Amino acid sequence: MKHTLETINSRTQWFREARFGMFIHWGLYSIPGKGEWIRSHQKLSIEDYEPYFRAFDPKEYNPREWAKQAKAAGMKYMVLTAKHHDGFCLFDSKFTDYKATNTPAGRDLVKEFVDAVRAEGLKVGLYFSLIDWYHPDFPKYADLNHPMRGNEAYRDEKINFDRYLEYLHNQVKEIVTGYGQIDILWFDYSYEDMVGEKWGASKLIDMVRHYQPNVIVDNRLETSGEGFGSIVTDEITSYAGDFVSPEQIVPHEGIRNFKGEPVPWELCLTMNNNWAYNPTDYLYKSSQTLIRKLVECVSKNGNMILNVGPDALGRINDPSKKILDDFHQWMSRNGEAIYGCSGDENLPKPDWGYYTRNGNTVYAHVFEQPIGPLALLGISKENVKRMSFLHDGSEVKISESWTTNAYKGICFAQFGEVPHFTYLLPDLIDSVIKIELRE
Repeated sequence: MKHTLETINSRTQWFREARFGMFIHWGLYSIPGKGEWIRSHQKLSIEDYEPYFRAFDPKEYNPREWAKQAKAAGMKYMVLTAKHHDGFCLFDSKFTDYKATNTPAGRDLVKEFVDAVRAEGLKVGLYFSLIDWYHPDFPKYADLNHPMRGNEAYRDEKINFDRYLEYLHNQVKEIVTGYGQIDILWFDYSYEDMVGEKWGASKLIDMVRHYQPNVIVDNRLETSGEGFGSIVTDEITSYAGDFVSPEQIVPHEGIRNFKGEPVPWELCLTMNNNWAYNPTDYLYKSSQTLIRKLVECVSKNGNMILNVGPDALGRINDPSKKILDDFHQWMSRNGEAIYGCSGDENLPKPDWGYYTRNGNTVYAHVFEQPIGPLALLGISKENVKRMSFLHDGSEVKISESWTTNAYKGICFAQFGEVPHFTYLLPDLIDSVIKIELRE
């Protein structure tokens, strides 16, 4: 089947309705607690990194608890780093000894994860690195990222990259054949000349689609968070993926193809400034910021996958749990304004927040405290059937205040009994007005 925007939209229908997921970065790097790129950043050799392999014993690992926390926060899918750039596998690969079953953990942690996620009724996602700093046939000396880059001991090293590709493809096959239905396969990432067919991408994706015809794949067989790939062009490759994956930034107008048509996309975002566990990084974004970014993504036809980095024992730390709890409080009351929603090109972006829409219902996400009536630009008051606050169903009236008489043709929302009085918003993070339209 030709890979087109039509097939992409069909495959991603559940994904675009779900809108919100959890990313989990977890592995050996959780022990030193300095990020999943520690080997690259500190140019650590395999021998330098070996103590973490011998020490990996996450006695508190309970993926069912992770899944329960994700579900309570309103997330609909979860993606775990089955293998990151360091090459360590959380799954029981038969093609390497560098895996969780050979650590004190002694078991297949991916299997436990997928079973737990399914048990909570969530969609299963696995992250798989195209890069492998452990494999002897991966480029080193002249590579952009390898821990041994620029190391003279590797200047004249001879490698067999075809042997590495065989290893890569074999491990991906294990992922797509060994764990039942996989809903998301999150590859990471392409750079410089390490892109597309350098990975044997056509053959790889054909194999993936053979075993998992419904799996959703990101765009990083072609690119990284720095680019979009051919998914936005008129020549979409078979391995272009099903969604674009901007990282740590919300696209200012969402993401569209060369025709201006919306393309599925997903913001991947950290709670603090690290993907993996870092006990010294206390710069957590506020729950208000993160919830509002989710709203912004949906208003621009995108998803958001929010990351947690469990510690070396397998626990999600308290600051992360607090953020998840805050999402629970907001999503349990306002999730209707997220799930199945998108933006509306016919509605201008309001000064006070964002609109999302599902069918004949528009949701006004009010971030900024108004004074008096609130201007609902783009909404015709003749077309409004009913307005209410989403969190409790209480009525929101169309204002007939004398203060608005000069602004003909604009629909104003009135919160309280006295039209020109200022009333405090019920939720300072995001108060959602549900606007039911006649057509």
